[in-house]
Amino acid sequence: MILLIAMSFFCGSVMIAMHNGMKKGAGMYRRIIGLLLMVFALIGCGSGPTITSQPTAAAQTGAARVLRLATTTSTQDSGLLDAILPDFERQYNAKVQVVAVGTGQALKLGENGDADVVLVHARKQEDAFVAAGNGINRRDVMYNDFIIVGPADDPAGIKGMPKATDAFKAIAAKSATFDARGDQSGTSTKELSIWASAGLTPTAKLGWYKSLGQGMGETLIAANEQRAYTLSDRGTYLAMRDKLPNLQILVGGATLAENKDKTLLNPYGVIPVNPQKHPNVNAELAEQFAAWITSPDTQAKIGAFGKDKFSQPLFFAGVPPQ
Repeated sequence: MILLIAMSFFCGSVMIAMHNGMKKGAGMYRRIIGLLLMVFALIGCGSGPTITSQPTAAAQTGAARVLRLATTTSTQDSGLLDAILPDFERQYNAKVQVVAVGTGQALKLGENGDADVVLVHARKQEDAFVAAGNGINRRDVMYNDFIIVGPADDPAGIKGMPKATDAFKAIAAKSATFDARGDQSGTSTKELSIWASAGLTPTAKLGWYKSLGQGMGETLIAANEQRAYTLSDRGTYLAMRDKLPNLQILVGGATLAENKDKTLLNPYGVIPVNPQKHPNVNAELAEQFAAWITSPDTQAKIGAFGKDKFSQPLFFAGVPPQ
């Protein structure tokens, strides 16, 4: 306010000087015009933008801002993003551009500055991403669990086994067809860790092990067609179950609560890309997204998603139990 009063007084003085200046010649007139330009520059000065988790006035008017979200195929294939993102887009006048790939690829997009925020599920890779300065302020979002699905006739005899490692050993012993994601995703990372725990390193040379390089939905469809075994997150399998008549849950139980193998818990985290490393990212909107997806209202929506159709949520909000 004081600045505005001072400017008003100054502008009045300049106008008087202009009147006198025009009488004294063009040189004086140019100097006065220069003073006026300085005045307008001062009025236009202000502090830079701040990052806030609340919608700004600018966010609520004009063209929608764009948020580049790199995430896993499971959040897309399960239908979760379609259910919750419209609320964020309305609240923040934003358009979310979703790139659904494996976790490894999603983190690579963040590392290259080609995404503003990532939503992924491979904790060791996430921690390494933050430690390398590529992301900031990781937050827990939700979790579900992994299951092993396969054909009803179950040639490897794994149905009801309490441990995934024992099931993988049985599949290998029978040389039963196993379709692997093979895409550096969180699911692929978990699958390879189970094989390692079982003391096995399957490769495509074995014939029965097929590394597809596909997302979760495509891998489930391939396993259904080939009557093969595969590791899936529960949410995507349930969302696609009507399209998978040849597959059943064989290890992991009918619900997360019935899953006896707690190593199959599957947590997801959200990480804004570091704007100090990549100044081109939309840091303000990325932080707003991270705050929104971990807010009580959105967490409640995540926890309710799927209950009406499957009598269980496809994801549980927050941090998995230890």
